[in-house]
Amino acid sequence: MVDLLLMGVRFALFAVLTLIAGLAAFPLHALEPGDRRNSGPGSIVARPLPWLCAAALLLSLLGIAVLTASMQGVGLVATDLAMVVALVRETDVGTAWLVRMAALLVATAGAFRIARNPDMAAMIVAAAGAVALTTLTWSSHAGASEGTAGWIHRASDALHMQAAAVWLGAIAGFLLLLRPSEPVARDHLALTARSLDRFARVGTICVFVIAATGLVNGQMIVGAANIVQAMASPYGQLLALKLILFAAMLGLAAANRWRLTPALGRALDEPDIDPASAARAMRLSLMLEALAGLAILALVAWFGMLEPFDPA
Repeated sequence: MVDLLLMGVRFALFAVLTLIAGLAAFPLHALEPGDRRNSGPGSIVARPLPWLCAAALLLSLLGIAVLTASMQGVGLVATDLAMVVALVRETDVGTAWLVRMAALLVATAGAFRIARNPDMAAMIVAAAGAVALTTLTWSSHAGASEGTAGWIHRASDALHMQAAAVWLGAIAGFLLLLRPSEPVARDHLALTARSLDRFARVGTICVFVIAATGLVNGQMIVGAANIVQAMASPYGQLLALKLILFAAMLGLAAANRWRLTPALGRALDEPDIDPASAARAMRLSLMLEALAGLAILALVAWFGMLEPFDPA
């Protein structure tokens, strides 16, 4: 029961921290400076950030208690403060937790300042969120690696998560901008179409970083020579499913970039085409992409608790 709860908390933390870092960064790379003002689209994207920061703080508090119970082999209700303090003081995971809590407090303070200073506050929240997300590498397989290889593995894992955060945060940002409204605001849709174009280069970089760091992480954990054998293990099978979902996200992202975004632009330029229909098609594609991304985070939370493949 404790392990199931731990997996759920891990998934929730991955999702919330990814959204904090990604949503805060979204206006900085996808919106024009003037659109980040309090009354502009930037405020729509920033609105969930204080709630996400509060949720992350609560989840992190729950997570350290559940992790302590799991490591001690006791039920959650049997965990006392002394056990938690010992874990925090004596382990790298505990140190990472302290860093995460400090980063989340900074992110929370910044989230409440976005209305007054959108650019600076967004940069603070994005940076603090990235630090908080990076701390999760110490509770993954990368955290168990030692020496120079361990630091390379953790750095690769951190880059992997940051690129995923920018990508998934952008999906969430576009869904917020494309929320249904009546009547359809053509100016708002035009801004969204421009933002989709602006994100194209950033999204391409994210894909390359995710692919490159994924190869490094796979080599560190499984090794290219052991791929076939690994597919017979639960870890390898979940990893294969993750790759299938990633490929599905790539396909959806390609459709967004090369088909749906131009269609939205044409619908806005030509009066005889209904822009609401083009917006619905884009929104559906982004929702499917978001679901695939959430499924990947769930798999990461799951196989991060499994023993990695052992060729011996």
